[in-house]
Amino acid sequence: MSSSKSESLFQSYRPTSRVAIIGRPNVGKSTLFNFLTDSRKAVVKNQPGVTRDILIEPGEVWGVKFDVIDTGGLTEASDLFSQLIREQVVDFLASVDHLIVVMDGRAGLLPEDRDIIRIAKETGKPFLLVVNKVDRSHDLELAKAEFYEFGVDVVATSFEMRLGLDEVLEWIVSQVKKTENTVRDGLKLAMVGKPNVGKSSLCNSLLGENRLLVSPVAGTTVDSVDTELVYEGRKFVLVDTAGLRRSSKREEDIEIIAAFKSQDAIHRADLILLVVDGNIGPTDQDAKILESCLESHKAVIVVANKSDVAEREIPQYRKWFQSRIESEFHFFRDVPVVYTSAKTGRGLRELFEMIADMEEKLAIRISTSELNDFFTNVIRQAPAPVWGTTNVKFYYLTQTHQRPPAFIAFANHPDGVDKAYRRFLAKRIQEQWGLQGVPIRIFCMGSGRRSGGGDD
Repeated sequence: MSSSKSESLFQSYRPTSRVAIIGRPNVGKSTLFNFLTDSRKAVVKNQPGVTRDILIEPGEVWGVKFDVIDTGGLTEASDLFSQLIREQVVDFLASVDHLIVVMDGRAGLLPEDRDIIRIAKETGKPFLLVVNKVDRSHDLELAKAEFYEFGVDVVATSFEMRLGLDEVLEWIVSQVKKTENTVRDGLKLAMVGKPNVGKSSLCNSLLGENRLLVSPVAGTTVDSVDTELVYEGRKFVLVDTAGLRRSSKREEDIEIIAAFKSQDAIHRADLILLVVDGNIGPTDQDAKILESCLESHKAVIVVANKSDVAEREIPQYRKWFQSRIESEFHFFRDVPVVYTSAKTGRGLRELFEMIADMEEKLAIRISTSELNDFFTNVIRQAPAPVWGTTNVKFYYLTQTHQRPPAFIAFANHPDGVDKAYRRFLAKRIQEQWGLQGVPIRIFCMGSGRRSGGGDD
C-alpha cells in the first residue's frame, strides 16, 4: 500500500484549535506545557534536547478548550538531533493555529532568538512572545525592553514562580474559540518495543504527518506521545513510547525517565502493539517486554516491521518469524502477528483489521449460565485440584468487568487451585470462545468471601 493511500485511510483527528509552544532548548517550554495541560506529560529537566518529540495534550483556561503542543528546542547546532528537531518543528507549525514563542530573560536576546521570531512570522499565525525566567516581579517590565524590537506583543514571566502567567492565559483565551470537550476517546493503542525498530516511523506512516522524530540513532524518542487517529470512521488514541532497554543499560537518567513513561503508557493502553524488527525477529528483550505487558494484563499484537526488506533477504520469512515467536515467546505462543513496512505502508490495513478483531475479543461478555454449562464439562476433563487431602469442589464461574476478560471461579478451597489449573481453565475458555491471543485471567474465591487464590 502506498503512502498516499495510507493517508486516505488514517487521519489525525483534530477536535480543537492548536496552540504550539516554540523556542530554544531549555527556555521553559515544557514547564509551560505542563502548566497549561495540568499534567507532567512533558519531561522537565535542566538539559538541552530533552523534548525531542511533539507532544499534544488538551488544555483548558476559563472554560476555553484547546490543544497545547510542546515542541523540541530550536537551535542552529549542527548535530543530527538538533537538525532533525528543527526540520520537524518547522514542518509541523503549518498545522497549528497559534504560537507562544518562549525566550530566556536571564540569557537575554540571542541570535537564535531572532531566527525563531523569523520562523514564527513566516507561519502567518498569531503569536505571543513570552520572556521567561524573570524571577522578580519588579523586573518584569525591564526584562521586556530588548525584545520590543520585534514589534510584537511581549509578556515577561517566571513559569516556576507563576509570575506573569495571567497575561499569557488572557492572550490564549482571546485567540482560541470555545470548542467541544477534548477528552480523547477510542481504543488506546500503545506502541512499544526496543529502540530503533521503527516505532516512530510506523506512527508517522499512520498519521500522515511528521509528528514524531525519526532517525537511525537508538534512543531518539524520550516522551510518550498521545495522538488521536481516525481509521475508516473509527477513533483510536495512538501512543508512541521511548524504546525499552534493559535496566542495566539505562545509564543516563533521561533513559530512566523514558522507561518510566513507557511503562505508564502500557498501563494506560487498552491494547499493546509490540513492534519487532522483522530482519532480526523476536529476541530475549522482546520477550521481556511481552512479559511486562502480560503482567499488566494487556492484550498484545506483535508488529513485524521492516518486513518488506526481510522477505527479500530471509527464505520462507514468515515461517522463520513464526518459529522465532514460538521459541522466544514460548510462554504466549498464540500472540497475534501482523507483517508491516512503515516505509511503504504495507500491512497497515491488515494491522487495523487485527486491532478491530482484538477489540471485539476484549469486549466479549459471556453469560454466567453459558460459563457454567462450559465449566461443568471442562472440570471433568482433568483431575480436580487437591487442597491437603481434600478435592477442590467448584461451585460456579462468572465473568468480571475487566478488559481483557477475567473470570472468577468460586470453590470450597480456592487456595488449592494452583497456577497450572488456572492456565488449563484459561486455555479452554480461549478455545471455546475464540479468544486466542487474549491474556485470560482466572481468579479463585471462596463462597461469599475473598481468598488468596491469586490469578494467572
